[in-house]
Amino acid sequence: MVFYTLHRIRQSKKRISGHTCWIVSMEPTPPEREISDLQVTDAHAHFFGHGFFRALLAQRPGTDEPPTSAEVSAVVNELGLDAPPEDDRALAQRWVDELDRHGVRQIALMASVPPDWPSVAAAVRDHPDRLLGLTMVHPKMPNAVELAETALTEGGLRGLCLFPAMQHCHVFDPEARAVIEVARKHHALVFCHFGILRIPIRDRLGLASPFDGTFAVPTDLHRVAMDYPDVTFQVPHFGAGYLRETLLLGAQCPNVVVDTSSSNSWMRLLDSRLDLVEVLRRTLEAFGPERILWGSDSSVFPRGWRRDLFEEQLPAYRQAGCSDDDLRAIFGGNARRILRVE
Repeated sequence: MVFYTLHRIRQSKKRISGHTCWIVSMEPTPPEREISDLQVTDAHAHFFGHGFFRALLAQRPGTDEPPTSAEVSAVVNELGLDAPPEDDRALAQRWVDELDRHGVRQIALMASVPPDWPSVAAAVRDHPDRLLGLTMVHPKMPNAVELAETALTEGGLRGLCLFPAMQHCHVFDPEARAVIEVARKHHALVFCHFGILRIPIRDRLGLASPFDGTFAVPTDLHRVAMDYPDVTFQVPHFGAGYLRETLLLGAQCPNVVVDTSSSNSWMRLLDSRLDLVEVLRRTLEAFGPERILWGSDSSVFPRGWRRDLFEEQLPAYRQAGCSDDDLRAIFGGNARRILRVE
């Protein structure tokens, strides 16, 4: 499909000095058309299935036995969320229906606890053209390398995700390098979360979050990116508070990409009080449009896909100077290239 403009031409007749004239003007394409025209591939979202919530609830203090399915559903519903079905394939279908509702082409869904990767693998098997799978890997788990290998080969996933602050493991530590080596072997993406790490669902479930930010500085990735030049590393949320460090990293490492997902509330913490447009301008200068991914950080229902973030960020990208070709790359083309979507 070929696209010529992200605006539509409006024609109307008007009488001027006794003559009938055609007035031609450009007006913005409606949001639903823009999503479709951009061929959006959302590069950052989470698959919060039944197994995910079961794994979290098992971490609650005083929990001796794994929670039953009924207990999982009851707790999730008490939070005001739709309890995911026990069948991961049913949740996968709900995601596809949600993409259809908004005109989104594809979405990358992450298994957000390491044991839950089979859930995402099942979703991907049912909808390989719509759902792209990634999984968190904890490098210090005894079976981390085996899990990573199996998830990429048997599970058909396309990326491995590291959370250094959560896992208390630098990306340059031997354990993390062993996981990255698996990604290199299978031409998979490596997602590395740096900066501020907040997981609201853990707070709502009363779980402690013993995250250590000393493990989560983006420049830790520099030496690793140089050692693995054929691996693509994705840094989400502009570095989540480490904007300067992320820009320096991107300016020096051509195999590092950045995603602009979520509400980016970390901007409120900076002394300079940057707005999103200025952040995007600086990011475009450091990375170029070919190394920027758009993601929504969507996760739960009934909220579903974060259309509000799309509608917030698209005009900001335009104000930052992006052309229509840049937008098509950032909102979909780059993710499809990096994740090797045919």
